[in-house]
Amino acid sequence: MKLGIIGLPGSGKTTIFNALTRGNAPTGQSMGGRFDVLTAVVDVPDKRVDVLSDLFRPQKTTYAKVTYTDVAGLQKGMGESGGMSGPILNHLAGLDGFVHVVRAFADENVPHLEGSVDPARDLAILDTEFLLNDLLAVEGKLERLREGLAKGAFKNKAAAEVELALFEQLHGTLAGERPLRELALDEESLKSLRGYGLLTLKPVLVVANIGDDQAEVALEYPYRHSLVANLRGKLEMELAQLSGDDLALFMEEYHVAELGLDRVIHLSYELMGLLSFFTVGEDEVRAWTVQRGATALDAAATIHTDLARGFIRAEVIPVDQLVALGGLAEARAAGKLRLEGKTYLVQDGDIIHIKFNI
Repeated sequence: MKLGIIGLPGSGKTTIFNALTRGNAPTGQSMGGRFDVLTAVVDVPDKRVDVLSDLFRPQKTTYAKVTYTDVAGLQKGMGESGGMSGPILNHLAGLDGFVHVVRAFADENVPHLEGSVDPARDLAILDTEFLLNDLLAVEGKLERLREGLAKGAFKNKAAAEVELALFEQLHGTLAGERPLRELALDEESLKSLRGYGLLTLKPVLVVANIGDDQAEVALEYPYRHSLVANLRGKLEMELAQLSGDDLALFMEEYHVAELGLDRVIHLSYELMGLLSFFTVGEDEVRAWTVQRGATALDAAATIHTDLARGFIRAEVIPVDQLVALGGLAEARAAGKLRLEGKTYLVQDGDIIHIKFNI
């Protein structure tokens, strides 16, 4: 999973990036205009992996991973002269989703480019830029489709007419100032749109960046495939640099029940429709990520293509049940390892062992 941290200049998105990645990238240096990207790969915190590692004492413990990129260069009006620049658009189009940081904190040392703090306005500014980008791309495609159909240029006229209907649907949504993720498109349609760089199709986690002692703000964002959260960015960045007793003391003092890193990653998983399953043994305890609705065959392919190619069956047990029994041998002796076929739908927290033959 690769998520882009986006936001207007001065929103504190690099602060949020540091909080999520335990990094120390310089903050407050860019006021927009120059495209730049910071990237970090972080472990997905999961107490179930910790428990399994304590139980099996493996040579290696591997957490699921998430990649965050801090995208600089986004600003109001950037699409007015023919759309976004190629480098920015190419990077944004390659992401799975966005963490959209909007400024909700007041700081006289960091003047707001719009003259005042208004999270809803700032959220709408960047949303509008993305919508205009998509509208430009969709209108260009519609023009080519209509001209081609009028001239009889398509060998498969029926397929071209289906594509035309799809893009007319996209255009109607965008013209109504709604993001494309509002549409309930089927997998075939989504697959056909992958090469168009449509930004409003991507899921969005909106993060209101609030001050250390500030009450949470209520942001309305009633779109499909979208979530909203509040985060004390500066405080969370400081917490991310601590560990052990120092961290526990600091969290208690500021009444922080869960680190922002953990909360945002868990919300990201929910947003993207992901779940984790595990493989265990003396060599390695490992968390794997698949889409909700993935089958045992999909899980096998995620581990290795050979496992999918030679799939016979999967041995499955929920992590809590395995831990309660004390291990794989105990679970097998108790007859608690279920045998599942290719079409079994993987559940979050499943421990899966693939039986295969090539």
